[in-house]
Amino acid sequence: MNLVRQLIGGVWSEGGSGRNVTVSDPSTGEPVSTVPASSDADVTAAVHAARQTAPSWAGTSPADRAAALRAAADTVEAATGELAALMHAEMGKPVDEAAGSVEAGVGTLRQYAELGPVHRGHALAGNDNAIDLMAFGPRGVVAVITPWNDPVAVACGLLGAALVTGNTVVHKPSERTPATGHRLAELCAPHFPDGVLSLVNGDGPVGATLAAAEVDVVAHVGSTATGRSIAAACARTGAKALLENGGSDPLIVDAGVDPAWAAAQAATGAFANSGQICVAVERIYVHREVADAFLDALAAEAETWGGKIGPLVDTRLRDGVHAQVTAALEAGAQRRAGGGVPDGPGAFYPPTVLAGCTDEMAVMRDETFGPVAPVMVVESFDEALKRAADSPYGLAATVLTPSMSHAQRAWRELPAGTVKVNAVFGGAPGGAAHPRKSSGHGFGYGPELLDEMTATKAVHIEAPPSGW
Repeated sequence: MNLVRQLIGGVWSEGGSGRNVTVSDPSTGEPVSTVPASSDADVTAAVHAARQTAPSWAGTSPADRAAALRAAADTVEAATGELAALMHAEMGKPVDEAAGSVEAGVGTLRQYAELGPVHRGHALAGNDNAIDLMAFGPRGVVAVITPWNDPVAVACGLLGAALVTGNTVVHKPSERTPATGHRLAELCAPHFPDGVLSLVNGDGPVGATLAAAEVDVVAHVGSTATGRSIAAACARTGAKALLENGGSDPLIVDAGVDPAWAAAQAATGAFANSGQICVAVERIYVHREVADAFLDALAAEAETWGGKIGPLVDTRLRDGVHAQVTAALEAGAQRRAGGGVPDGPGAFYPPTVLAGCTDEMAVMRDETFGPVAPVMVVESFDEALKRAADSPYGLAATVLTPSMSHAQRAWRELPAGTVKVNAVFGGAPGGAAHPRKSSGHGFGYGPELLDEMTATKAVHIEAPPSGW
């Protein structure tokens, strides 16, 4: 059993709310972590410690801040196996995949360690007797609230960008992966002065208290409902809200593609990490010309993936996923693979393929966040674009097409922060995008995240008049 503690001003202690949150292994249902939740007073103390330390950390040279982040990355890398085991126990990700996620987080820390010292302002063309600058500076105290589905990689991105730009941080990991977040803080905090990185623990009420505290930025990756609550809190306090929320990402399968190749892409997008990825494929629009062969191939892919994926994070999520599938079947969808709750312990759910889906079904409208691939047959690429764009979400979208003109139309017309053509995952390092609609706002990745974590001042300096 992992006992999770909080870190405030360099001191480790148990949360003082008197409430305990227990995390169960989603593979077995056995408890693996106990979290004494932080109290409101604990959150206030953590923010106060961060505020007190902020001026000195902001005054630390960019090179020294980068060196601390680089040292933290080395320490995290050395503990890859340990973090992967914790992630597997708390949210079910297979250990080898979890290790890859930790490695991605380490890479992000190192990326920001290199980018931080060169993230500078610039001079403006003003009068010859004046100096005009656009100068960056840290915003102050950043509240970082991270999700359970990729707890190390996401945290490393937000923590790294905030710390290297001179901000202090109060981090609240998801209550579903608290021991993973606790160990990450244990590894990173010794490389920074006390109070620069604090950790509070607990469930939604603790996150709400932190989001409403006197911080300067709230950076959140997670559900749309939580993101909206954070945005409302920031509107009241004046803090900047940096949000990546949910999505219901479409995949368009155009006429002329190889159906087997397209099915392999769709399966990867829908079933990787048991569908628990913000940019997972959540709804598929396939051209009638290739629909039958695509569905046959996708059903075969689902059977193959059945032996690869881990459980969902808990039975509550599985119940929600299964409820969407059941409602779709009752409304006329056809089961091509999966779709049933397996016997035995744990929160397992099989890779599921549904044909004959319609816009009204929750599996095509809402975020499912499970290994479900709902498919609708369309008559044209124009129809596919129109249906793909008709969503309250705008996180990402994928198009599989042999047509360059269709590819050009897709990235220009789809209202999503990221558009991928002929690959469900991938992209150059440092890519960043603005989520649209209910999927959030602000850059969450890449060099642009450093801009989000800093404030810009316009500076105008003139020499004093002669004779003074």
